[in-house]
Amino acid sequence: MQQLNLVIHNATGLHARPARAFVDIAKQFQSTIKIRHGEKQVNAKSLISVLTLGVAHGQQITVDVSGDDEDRAAAAIVAAVRDGLGEGPDTGQAPAVAEPQPPAPAAAPHQGAWQDGALMRGIAGAPGIAVGPIFRFERARVDVRERFVGLDHEHARLQAALDGARHQLNTLHAEVAQRADASEAEIFRVHRDILSDPALIDTVRAAIGDGRSAAEAWQAATAEHAAELAELSDALLAERAADIRDVGARVLRLLIGADQAAPELPDQQVIVVASDLTPSETVALDPQRVLGFCTALGGPNAHTAILARALGLPAVVSAGLAVLDLPAGTQVILDGGAGTLTVGPGADLITAARAAQRQQQRQRAEAARSAAEPAITLDGHRVEIVANIGGAGEAAPALQFGAEGVGLFRTEVLFLDEQRVAAPTEEEQFAIYRAVAQAFGGQPVIIRTLDIGGDKEVAYLDLPREDNPFLGVRGVRLCLERPELFRTQLRAILRAASFGQLRIMFPMIADLGELRAARAIVEELRAELGAPPVEVGIMIEVPSAALMADLLAREADFFSIGSNDLTQYTLAMDRMHPTLAGQADDLHPAVLRLIAQTVAGAHAAGKWVGVCGNLGSKPLAVPILIGLGVDELSIAVKDIPLVKAQIRTLSLAQCQERARQALQCATAAEVRAGG
Repeated sequence: MQQLNLVIHNATGLHARPARAFVDIAKQFQSTIKIRHGEKQVNAKSLISVLTLGVAHGQQITVDVSGDDEDRAAAAIVAAVRDGLGEGPDTGQAPAVAEPQPPAPAAAPHQGAWQDGALMRGIAGAPGIAVGPIFRFERARVDVRERFVGLDHEHARLQAALDGARHQLNTLHAEVAQRADASEAEIFRVHRDILSDPALIDTVRAAIGDGRSAAEAWQAATAEHAAELAELSDALLAERAADIRDVGARVLRLLIGADQAAPELPDQQVIVVASDLTPSETVALDPQRVLGFCTALGGPNAHTAILARALGLPAVVSAGLAVLDLPAGTQVILDGGAGTLTVGPGADLITAARAAQRQQQRQRAEAARSAAEPAITLDGHRVEIVANIGGAGEAAPALQFGAEGVGLFRTEVLFLDEQRVAAPTEEEQFAIYRAVAQAFGGQPVIIRTLDIGGDKEVAYLDLPREDNPFLGVRGVRLCLERPELFRTQLRAILRAASFGQLRIMFPMIADLGELRAARAIVEELRAELGAPPVEVGIMIEVPSAALMADLLAREADFFSIGSNDLTQYTLAMDRMHPTLAGQADDLHPAVLRLIAQTVAGAHAAGKWVGVCGNLGSKPLAVPILIGLGVDELSIAVKDIPLVKAQIRTLSLAQCQERARQALQCATAAEVRAGG
């Protein structure tokens, strides 16, 4: 046995994501691994158990490793802790999370200037000011009436509910990754991990063995584990109890057959007041009707607050139970930046609040007002700005935010719907593709063919387990292996092409043979259908494609660089890896050089190049990409106005010089320092 004495340097200690990183590493080894902190020792392969240790920044843990692969396990754990468990090594800097801020003086109207009103103080959850009536959100009570039937029956019901919840969380992860950011979406991966936590599952199965129904056992076990977390002295770790409750409620509703419904809201715009909100409930709030929210409990580092910030939803948390006594319909001013709620403000306060709100939103509003205008640099160079979308419902917002088309329609979203037991039919897909084509009129809409595999799981496709799915059968490889799926989708796209300017894009192309095979199927089906010619392009995500860009450009009509995957494949670092994600930097010079080579190969053949990964909306990256010759940026809808506004402040000459400097850098840090 090996015994390791380690200090946790993460600024926020072993909170959810670092704890998950530790657990993920422990699970890779056969050895028995236990963590001790103080007088408590737990299974290192149980996320819930690790969280209950309450390990804060700078505290020591003792790790006991025993088994055939203990040497490798110990080395991996030491390296992971040293590197910061996915949050980067300790730098001595303050935590990179939003901390409670004291209200600013009354002279600053947008920072808690409502002190002369009926003021209720909480903690800043997410910045922004909202003015409107209160809507009291009360969670529907879940009554468990099921009684024990038999061991096999209860275990089967539990497993079915766990599988259903896992599928829902996969879908939720994909949706949040589109609306906000991949890092915030990871919250729902943590939730998914809770479903298979050995400490929790063992507790539930033991209770079933004692004659309790699956629903009774699950409800009791999740309540027990949540209470244990809530009692921790470390506030950040105590806030993780909400995640246990959220997962608990999700599975419980599946067990008893209750609806997983979103909160029912009135038709008017409101400010939601609640005891607390779970991450799932936060994501389900309709941004068209919810101006912001205030919770009696919770904290600024709870996942609910993190999601509110990511979604741009003003929030005040930990305002105290008194907020629950406010009558529904009461007019309030919510200041998420100052952490205050003003109750029953007079006309003067409302006027001041709205003025502050306008001031706070001015930059985004000004960008939005000119969003429909093209993105043209000071010296007359135009860059096409298009949207990444996942469904027909996103077409209208994209147009409103100034999208000049769609650069990436993620069709896998259609296949990942939690209610699906089979792939969408040709007619279903045709209707969706036609709707998007019609919505954008003559503007281009690029439909990426099915990109399943890697981290995207679809139960009904019954894909075989792969030791390394990111290097396995995914993207176009899956499509070529499952021609019935591929042909159905291509037929739907080709039929819809008559209703707009649709283009087809193949993901994960690694060589010319794959492009030729996929394109041959398109041409065969097009001839059968009598469909109009359709441009066919490829994603540049694999280094081999970037290196062969000059040859691929002879047979592809366009390129779109998937910077997220290109980065992880170039650097050999999984961008979701618990210890390496912080180093998988898409501004690494090696990635930029591959982008430069891709652009050169495409332009030599008279073809254009876009970027459709996260890189395209990063302020530091935009001038570099333009300087490298990228013709199109396909980005999240909400980022379009600001990226367009930024481009209008740049000159092509400046961008080219910035790109030249970046290509000469040795590290991503040097690239960032030069920006």
